[in-house]
Parts: sequence; structure tokens; C-alpha cells
Amino acid sequence: MSLDPQLVIMAKRPQIGRVKTRLARDIGASEALRFFRSASASLIRRVARDPRWQAVIAVSPDTATYDRGIWPSDIPLVPQGSGDLGARMGRLFRDLPPGPVVIVGADIPGITRAHVASAFAALGNHDAVLGPADDGGYWLVGLRRQPRIAEIFGDVRWSSEHAFTDTAGNIRGQALSLAVIGTLADIDTGDDFRKWRQDA
Repeated sequence: MSLDPQLVIMAKRPQIGRVKTRLARDIGASEALRFFRSASASLIRRVARDPRWQAVIAVSPDTATYDRGIWPSDIPLVPQGSGDLGARMGRLFRDLPPGPVVIVGADIPGITRAHVASAFAALGNHDAVLGPADDGGYWLVGLRRQPRIAEIFGDVRWSSEHAFTDTAGNIRGQALSLAVIGTLADIDTGDDFRKWRQDA
């Protein structure tokens, strides 16, 4: 079985009402959808085909695995399954083939190949890695998954400023070593969007 590093890109089917709903309240549903499509396609182009890791796109809803016109044909699709974000990411950590796994969101425009490489390098001598977002969440989570696959998402307050500290606390509470890499912006509000456009 493969021990290759595996990069999982979490993505939702790009349709109005399903993606960037908080952002849509501030900038309108069509503009939020346009941002999601552009950010996701750009991220996949930047990081998915790097020979240093194997990439898969984990899609929601599960029927989006049949939306082959939306996703690149050369990158495997897997379903996210049911439950909250922690349940879905925990399932991916448990079910993927052996080897280190890093999970990122498809709609974080600042992620580069260097960020992903840094995360996998950190898993060379840490059990877990997190990439904090500037809103208190995080844009990357990874596990070495040896000698065991830890359950790290219990009681995490998702979509809040506590998501990073809750997850980091779960990791450290199991006596696992944690690496933290660079902070990036998660574009969830109109203010985030305007700042991102200005910086870009």
C-alpha cells in the first residue's frame, strides 16, 4: 500500500446557496459563487499536481462525485460523507490509504505549494499540523497517522473564533506533538473580500 503524502482539497458543489453563504449575505450570492469558483479552480491548478504528494478532491454533497464537468478529470474525487466538518474530516483521516494526510479548504486563495510542502515537512517530526486562519479558525490540518489515527475534532466549535484553539487543545490533550505553520485569511465576510481584493 502507498505511503505517499496525500493532499485532500475539501470542496462543495459550486452552486448558489451552497457555497460561501456568509460571504453571500454581504456581497450577493452571484458574486460569492464567482469568488468560490475562481478560488477553487486556482487552488487546484496551483497545488494539486505537484509530484511530491497525491491529491484528491473531497466533494460535498456526495453526488458531486458524478459532476465530472466541474472538476479536473485527472484528479480523483472522493465523497465527504455526512456530518459536521469534524465528522467529515475525521472520516477522511481514517479512510484514506496509509501515509501522512493534509486537508485544506478549496476556497482559501492564499495557499501555495510551499505551504503544503511545509505542512508535510512538519509531519516528518510532529504528529499533527495546523495552519491558523486570522479569524480564529484554520485553513489546513494534517496528521502523520502513525502509529495511530487520532480523533481530534471532538467538541470543536466550528465556524467560530474558537475552532483553532479547540482543535489544538484536542491534539495536545492526547499528548500529540503539534506544528503550527503560517496564518492565512479565510474569505468569509464582505470585509474579508474587500481586503483580499485590495491586497491582490
